[in-house]
This record gives sequence, structure tokens and C-alpha cells, in this order.
Amino acid sequence: MKSAFRKGNVQSTLSRSFTSVLNPNPLIPNLPSIFSPVGKSSSISVSLFSTSASPSRGLRFLTTVSSYSSPPMADSDTHAPPGNSMESQFEKFRTQLDESGNLRERIRNVAMEIESVTRVMHANLLLVHQSRPVAEVLEKAKGQISVLKEHFNRLAEILQECPGEYYRYHNDWRSETQTVVSLLAFMHWLETGSLLMHTEAEVKLGLNTSDFGLDTEDYLVGICFMSNELPRYVVNQVTAGDYDCPRKVLNFLTELHAAFRMLNLRNDFLRKKFDGMKYDLRKVEEVYYDVKIRGLTANGESKRDQENEGQT
Repeated sequence: MKSAFRKGNVQSTLSRSFTSVLNPNPLIPNLPSIFSPVGKSSSISVSLFSTSASPSRGLRFLTTVSSYSSPPMADSDTHAPPGNSMESQFEKFRTQLDESGNLRERIRNVAMEIESVTRVMHANLLLVHQSRPVAEVLEKAKGQISVLKEHFNRLAEILQECPGEYYRYHNDWRSETQTVVSLLAFMHWLETGSLLMHTEAEVKLGLNTSDFGLDTEDYLVGICFMSNELPRYVVNQVTAGDYDCPRKVLNFLTELHAAFRMLNLRNDFLRKKFDGMKYDLRKVEEVYYDVKIRGLTANGESKRDQENEGQT
């Protein structure tokens, strides 16, 4: 009885001591006991010590270790495809930026040539304020329209290299297009007394294509620029003796201003230009009222003078 009790104490003491050595961290649950009597296997198939049936033989050391192989660690390089690496990505960006920069440079060169032509046209149209014959002034300015058409055709050819990216590069020639529309509209008004339509402006510039056309906002801004020339033209014409010009310009600007009022304009550049048209209309009204009050007629004489001549 005492021999069996001592044998049990020895086994229990050794089990606790070896368990504490193999699992020193008390926060981690203890592994199953690796000590078991002979004939019983532990859950991890490890048995280091066992007691023999005979107490005189003491402890018998047994070694039974179950081997297992851990899965190989994944190599971090295998998860990064070579095509998606940082270096290849930025190399692609560099190529795209270089191509875009070269394309933008070509567009700007054409835009500068368009600006040069518009300066010549504007210089020719300024002669109309000096009471030059309208036909003579228009003949010189019309000679530049064919040059403008060639430049816009070159722009269309350049943009064919990047289909679908019209508005990406639009700002590079936008201001030049607005100036061109204003000059064409002023020339058209001098010749016909009516407004240049959007489709007519596209035909003059060769922009009646689906891929490269005249932007609506550029057309409207150009029309607003054209209205800025009319008050000066009216004053110079009245000075030259054309007292019927204020009435014609006033009727035209009134209709144009009413048409613009139909648009729901935001607080942007176009809205500011439209607000400027109101001041142009007011200036023309002042000239017209002045002519009306003075009683001046189309032949340069006042109504009072005509009445006096009729009485005599």
C-alpha cells in the first residue's frame, strides 16, 4: 500500500515539473500531460517517463516522439507579379506623360498660328471704325478665313491621334476659337445685319465633323465678344453722319440679349460676358436716345431743319 502510494507521488511530481518546463507561460493552456502509466498513450503521442511494474526498478525512460512537418512558408516575392511592380507602373506613367506633353506642344503651336491670323483680321476690321467702306474692309478680312480653316483642320488631324480626348486638350485652343468666332460674327453682321449661326461658323472653319466641332460655349462667348464692338461702331457711325445706325444696332442687340435670357447661365465666365452685353446695350440705347431727342434723321439733318426748309 505504501509502495503504491509513493509510486503515484513520484509520477505526479515528475509530471508537474516537466510540464512546467515544457510550457513555462502560464497564460497559454497547458499541454496534455506527457506522463502516463505504461500501456496508456497521451494526446500528443509523447511519453517520456513511465514506471515499471516492479518498484525496485525505479523509473524507466521512454522516448516516443511523433514527428510532423510544418507547411513551408510562402515566399513574399511570389505574390507580386512582375507586371504590377512599382517600377513598371511609373515607367508606364512616364511614357504616357511624355506622349501627352508632345501632343499638347503640337496643339499649342497650331493655336499660336491661329492667334497670329486673328490679330491680322482684327487689324483689318478696325478700319471700319474710321468710316472706311465696309466692302473694302471685309474683303481684306475674308482673305484670312481660308488660313484659319487650314489651321483648324490641322488641329482635327492631331486630335485624331487621341480619339475621345477632345475636352482634355480643349483649353489649349479655346480662347483663340472664341476670338475667331467674335471676328466672324462681326464680319457677318456688317455684311448681312444678322447673327452668325452656330452651324454657319462651323462651316466657315471646317469644324462640321463629329470628332472635332465648335463647342457651344465657345460660340456663345464669341458672340458676347462681338457685342463689345457694336457700341464703338455706333458712336463712330453717328459721328460720320449715319444716324440710322443706332436704331439698327439697338434692334439687333435687344433681340440678342433676349435670346441669351433664355439660357440658364451659371456663375462662370460665360455669365460674366453676358452681363457685359447689358452694358453694351445700354450704351447703344443712350446714343439712340440722344439722336432721337435731337431729331436727327438718316440724311444728317434734324426734323426742325427739314420743317424749316419745307416752309420756305
